Amino acid sequence: MSKISIIGAGSIGATTAFALMQKGVAREIVLNDINQEKALGEVLDLMQGSSLCKPCNVSLGSLEDTANSDIIIITAGVGQKPGETRLDLIDKNYNIFKSFIPTISKLSPNAILIVVSNPVDVLTYMTYKLSSFPINRVIGSGTVLDTARLRSLLGKYFEIDGRNVQGHVLGEHGDSEFIPWSTLSIGNIPVKDFAKQYNIEWDKEIENVLAQDVKNSAYEVINRKGATAFAVAVAIVRIVEAILRDEKTILTVSTLLNDYLGVNDTYLSVPSIIGKNGIEKVLDINLTDEEHEKFLSSAKLMREYIERINNK
Repeated sequence: MSKISIIGAGSIGATTAFALMQKGVAREIVLNDINQEKALGEVLDLMQGSSLCKPCNVSLGSLEDTANSDIIIITAGVGQKPGETRLDLIDKNYNIFKSFIPTISKLSPNAILIVVSNPVDVLTYMTYKLSSFPINRVIGSGTVLDTARLRSLLGKYFEIDGRNVQGHVLGEHGDSEFIPWSTLSIGNIPVKDFAKQYNIEWDKEIENVLAQDVKNSAYEVINRKGATAFAVAVAIVRIVEAILRDEKTILTVSTLLNDYLGVNDTYLSVPSIIGKNGIEKVLDINLTDEEHEKFLSSAKLMREYIERINNK
C-alpha cells in the first residue's frame, strides 16, 4: 500500500484525506499545513472513524514527515473568494509554493506530484520548474472536475446516467476552458443525433448555456458556501486511483504541452493516459477550426501569466 502526503489541510485537503480513507487506496496519509492546530483537528477527526474503514494511518506531519511519499497532493495556498477568478491568486500562491516545493521534491525524489491549488495550470508549471521532476510526474488536476461537471449536467439534461457521456472539457481549468462539442457523444452516438432520437431540443444556444454552467459551477458553490470541496476531492481521488492501480485510464489532467497543436511550454488539460508512472501518454485530439482557436487562446492566456512569474 502507498504513502500519500497532502500539503494543505484546508477544506479541499481535509476532504481529500477523508475521500482517500473511505476508498482505502492508501495505507498512510500525512497531512501537512502551516496551521498545525487546524491540521491536527482534521487528523483527530479522521482517525476517530478509521476503525470503520480499511486500515489507514492518518497523521499530522512536518515537511520532513512527507519523505518517501509515493504521491504528494498539493492543495496549499490562498483559496478563491467570492468575486475572484482563479488567476487572481497567482502571485500569492506562487510565493507559497516557492517555500515548500524544493523541499518536498528532495525528500520524495520518486514521488508523483498532483497540483490542485489554483490557478492550477500556472502553478503546476511552476511546480515542474521548482521540483526539476520529469514531466510525467508533475500533474495538475486540470479539467478532470470540469469534465465530471459536464457529464453530470448532460446526464441531468438528457435524463440518463452521466457516465455514458463521452466528452471532455479542455484547456485551462478556468474561464478560458472550452468544450469541443464536435467530439462529444452519448453511448457513442453524437450528441446532436442522440437529442434528435429523443426529441430533445439541441442547438448552439443550448451548447453555450451548458458550457457557461460548467465554467461557472465553482463560482456558484463558492458564492454560497465559501469553497468547493466534495466534487474536487472525488476528482483527486480518481487521479490517485488511476496511478496506484496502474489503470491506464484517460483523464483530462493538466500536463506540459510541447509542439502540440501549436502550443509549447504550457500546462493545459488534454486527454492523457494515466498509470503508475503518472502521465503515460498525451493523446492527440481532433478539433474544428473554431475549437482550435479557443485552445490557442487558452494557451496564450496561460503563457502570459507564466511569463509574468518568470520575469519576477
